[in-house]
Amino acid sequence: MAVRSLRRFEAVLSLGGGSRRGSLYFRTSPCVFSTAAQQRSTGDECGPEDPHDEPKHPLSDCALEHKAIKLEEQVQDLTERYRKALADSENVRRRTQKFVEDAKLFGIQSFCRDLVEVADILEKTAESAAEEAEPSNPNPTLKKIYEGLSLIEAKLQSVFAKHGLQKMNPVGGKYDPYDHEIVCHVPAEGMQPGTIALVTQDGYKLHGRTIRHALVGVAVESQE
Repeated sequence: MAVRSLRRFEAVLSLGGGSRRGSLYFRTSPCVFSTAAQQRSTGDECGPEDPHDEPKHPLSDCALEHKAIKLEEQVQDLTERYRKALADSENVRRRTQKFVEDAKLFGIQSFCRDLVEVADILEKTAESAAEEAEPSNPNPTLKKIYEGLSLIEAKLQSVFAKHGLQKMNPVGGKYDPYDHEIVCHVPAEGMQPGTIALVTQDGYKLHGRTIRHALVGVAVESQE
């Protein structure tokens, strides 16, 4: 009987302890759930902000107008620089083209200076042959030599003209220091003072540029 009573008492104690543990479990569980919910809510509120929700600060009208003026000034400055660079490049192109053209035209300038001296010798020789081959002199050989020299001289002047080399004919014209060189003065008989009365050496131009000055005599008023 005593044993049976002891077992009942232990059973009651075990049931009482289990109910207390069970009541404690159910009393504390809502707190746990409530705390987790609060943490989730707090985490949502304290989480990283959306970059699209950041407050924007638009520029004012004055700032935008000032920025537009600056940009317009920069565009004008760049446009002006571009125009200057374009003009400089065009000038360089024109100068280079002129240099190339002059090189083509006047590349034979030195050769022409030497060649006109040969023309001078040929002309003087033809004049001498003409004096010897006068009608009073019946020598046919001198006449043929003179005719041959005249043909050579005419052909040489034709070749000169073909390449832009021309002989000056300043007699009766005004003195020009860029084309003529005075070697003497002669009395102005029937000529205006300052005009060219005679030529002692022919001058030549290559495409309008003087490559050898003509040696001339200028007429001056005679002093009585």
